Amino acid sequence: MFLHVIEAKYVNSYRVWLEFNDKTKGIIDLKNELDGEIFEPLKDIDYFKSFKLEGHTLNWDNGADFAPEFLKSIVKNKNITVQNHKMEKHFEEFEE
Repeated sequence: MFLHVIEAKYVNSYRVWLEFNDKTKGIIDLKNELDGEIFEPLKDIDYFKSFKLEGHTLNWDNGADFAPEFLKSIVKNKNITVQNHKMEKHFEEFEE
């Protein structure tokens, strides 16, 4: 199965909520991913918010896009970080 972004909603700043065709859902933060000439216009938050879903991923009028696999890796890493943070909090409470 090819990975597709099937829904995207702007959240705030450089954050977007995504849903993938494999049922993965989550918020990504692209603030630190806007390197390179093609992504320079996306640093303007109003332009960033103008993304569209085309070609099964986020696209902008200047041709900038991100592979769905890359976007999903950010969702998964963020979820792992959140889970690890919750686990750390749990262990901190346990140690007290």
